[in-house]
Amino acid sequence: MENTVIHKAETRGHANHGWLDSYHTFSFANYYNPERMHFGVLRVLNDDRIDPGMGFGTHPHDNMEIITIPLEGDLEHKDSMGNSAVIKNGDIQVMSAGTGIKHSEYNPNNNKLTKLLQIWIFPNKKNVTPRYGQITLNEKHRHNKLQQIISPNAQDDGVWIHQDAWFYLADFDKDFSTEYKLKKSGNGMYIFILNGEMEVKGSNLNTRDGIGIWDTESIILKATTKTEFLLMEIPMTINMN
Repeated sequence: MENTVIHKAETRGHANHGWLDSYHTFSFANYYNPERMHFGVLRVLNDDRIDPGMGFGTHPHDNMEIITIPLEGDLEHKDSMGNSAVIKNGDIQVMSAGTGIKHSEYNPNNNKLTKLLQIWIFPNKKNVTPRYGQITLNEKHRHNKLQQIISPNAQDDGVWIHQDAWFYLADFDKDFSTEYKLKKSGNGMYIFILNGEMEVKGSNLNTRDGIGIWDTESIILKATTKTEFLLMEIPMTINMN
């Protein structure tokens, strides 16, 4: 029996710290909702805006796969593994925190905002060696198609993480539709609308709405306006070896 859950944009947790304006789909920091702890292995989906010259000072993580998707502007990253990089729209960054890492994230510009999604995924292995990965994508490759950005396999398109998860970015024209078939039995999917409107399972979704679907094998995705979205196929059971 197929199941769905819809998270409308206006129902998300919200924290405005001045320099940081953040919307939380799932419980995070001071936002706690017992019905919004996670969706399968998807633990955090934060929609952040960082003011010029501001950012997150050095802080620790462990046993989490952390994915950063810049939507606008730049983000400067430094970590305890010695990595230093600036990521921008079109880039995808992943970190396997594993046994523990520390990192900082700043908007390096003094005249423009940085907007990004930060996503945390429970891994399928505990205490792995920390790892950093970054790629730059051709955004034209997501026009009326699903552009794979995350997978479990290093040799596949995108970057890989320690989880049987596949992420895609897409940019659909109005009235374009396609079918997505899940890659692994027991997985579900979470779709987050970046811009526009979509029809999924008879529900109309607008900008920054999310829908989780599980106990299904495939889904029809239809854009009712020009629409950009993120699709995440993820295990519904948390199981760290």
